[in-house]
Amino acid sequence: MSKEEQIKDEVSFETAMQQLEDIVGKLEEGDVPLEKAIEYFQKGMELSKLCHDKLQHVEKQMDFILREDGELKPFELQEEERS
Repeated sequence: MSKEEQIKDEVSFETAMQQLEDIVGKLEEGDVPLEKAIEYFQKGMELSKLCHDKLQHVEKQMDFILREDGELKPFELQEEERS
């Protein structure tokens, strides 16, 4: 695992979202120098990708359920039988 991947794993989704919201707030204030705004934008894009990747990972985990015997089985919704 690369150092960048390790750092991404250490940052929680909630922490990344909070940092992203802080950046958006700073950019919305409008009085940020151009160079700093570009820096914030780049950091925001990294955080956005990190959040997206974490959500996709969770979505893939949700596709499977753990059976009582410890085996993973694809999750399928079953419609209730109508009488």
